[in-house]
Amino acid sequence: MEITKTHHPVRGKHLCISLLSLAILLGGVCTSSATATDVELDVGVVQRFGEEKKGKLVIAATNGDILTLKFNDDNNQQQVVQTNQFTIEVVKEPLSTPVLREKVVLSDHATFETAEDSANKWEERGIKVEVTQPEQWQVWAKRDVYETPLLRRWLLENLKTKGFKDVYLELEILAATPRATFTVAGKIYSPDYLEIIPGKNPIQVSLSQGKIRYYGGSLRLQPNAYGTYTLVNNVPLETYLRGVVPHEIGPSAPLNAAKAQTIIARTYALRNVRRFQADNYQLCATTHCQVYYGLSETSPKADQAVAATKGLVLTYKNELVDALYSSTTGGVTAKFSDVWNGEERPYLKAVIDSPKKLWDLSETSLAKEQDFRNFISLKNGFNETGRNVFRWNRQATLESLSQDLKKYLEKRKHPLADLKIIRWMEVTERSESGRILTMKVETNKGSLELHKNEVRSAFNPPRSTLFYLKPIYNSQKQLRGFAFVGGGFGHGVGMSQYGSYNLARLGWDAEKILSFYYPGARIEPLNESIVFWQSQQ
Repeated sequence: MEITKTHHPVRGKHLCISLLSLAILLGGVCTSSATATDVELDVGVVQRFGEEKKGKLVIAATNGDILTLKFNDDNNQQQVVQTNQFTIEVVKEPLSTPVLREKVVLSDHATFETAEDSANKWEERGIKVEVTQPEQWQVWAKRDVYETPLLRRWLLENLKTKGFKDVYLELEILAATPRATFTVAGKIYSPDYLEIIPGKNPIQVSLSQGKIRYYGGSLRLQPNAYGTYTLVNNVPLETYLRGVVPHEIGPSAPLNAAKAQTIIARTYALRNVRRFQADNYQLCATTHCQVYYGLSETSPKADQAVAATKGLVLTYKNELVDALYSSTTGGVTAKFSDVWNGEERPYLKAVIDSPKKLWDLSETSLAKEQDFRNFISLKNGFNETGRNVFRWNRQATLESLSQDLKKYLEKRKHPLADLKIIRWMEVTERSESGRILTMKVETNKGSLELHKNEVRSAFNPPRSTLFYLKPIYNSQKQLRGFAFVGGGFGHGVGMSQYGSYNLARLGWDAEKILSFYYPGARIEPLNESIVFWQSQQ
């Protein structure tokens, strides 16, 4: 998110965001001496508050502090009240006249990365779009452009006549609307937007199911794109990292692995501040972004890693890298295009995840089925050897697999969603790293192809796309199910967190670890010349 010159050619029109323009976008001030500590992030810590019928948030000051609440009343006049604790509840407020809420859904996706690539393609066709996450990721026709029922239907019919059969209109009739309320000093307030500012101490938030989190910075409650609310934590970048690193890399990580994780987490956060633009915040607090628990359960080792790497990011040709990482690669990292659609990242390559030369991909690619099966049978000498998700064999019946697929296709409104049973499955295309690119599934209603990460979204057994299928037959030689035989946990792109453990224990420092997983990238201090990301829009 930066306005600076581009440093390498890429197709399409680009928006480049830098530290300077990020500060402007956030409404802040950024000088030429800006550092990482000047950057503040907006993190959605409770993303769709109000979906649960009895959901509530108890928000309290800590250590004798006072909370200042700012909001506008029904006359749009700013109100300021103070309290040390209050409860926000969402009630369903009946509407005098039912309201139609609808949008044109252009595409559905399992991941943000592929959704963004789809959004770029729609923009190239001249259609204004927004990327959203009501549940799975979706690309919508931009609501404030296609703002009337007539315009939306015109767009839908126009696209269908051009052959885009998967676009659809999603609509609902609302008889009531969620309304956030809270009480202070006996008075009830119902603002659409609420700012919660502490004196100097963290804010305590009691979530559902007894979870308690403490957050530095400030909070705000605001409407989102789905008719509910989001609780957003506005927090300095370095404070944010204290709530990410210990929960991503784990308490037993060696210090140099924690340092590598911190540099990657800092880079990831800055590069991905566009993810929730449709909802007016930047990042989430779950595995869809990075796990973030605020200042709950911080650790001395993680704090040491944050302090030791303050302001350091990973770049490639003066642009922040797409700092993807996963728990376990299964012995080989994947290219970006092995998992998602979009332009290749030159620093995200297929790399054998071992300090030894166990396999030469240049001589024997894992794209051929037998070569892949030979590789997946190897267990020793890898960075992740001995981890419980390094190798796995998970079995499922045809009935359970059919139910998995049915649920997935129903969410995507696929024409084969009324299937009864899967009759056969096979992998038809693999990448150099062995990841599944295409899997064919035959059902009683017809055949379909699943691509890349769709395989993990469609079925429960696989922990990654690094697996092969082994049919299971009964004594009458009838197909009863499949075994998924594979390795790794997650997408397998970029750094392996468990792999970094082993490399750190071998004496590798954070720079060497990151060079191994992101070839050609380099560590440098955050500064206003670094491009955060380049949009194709």
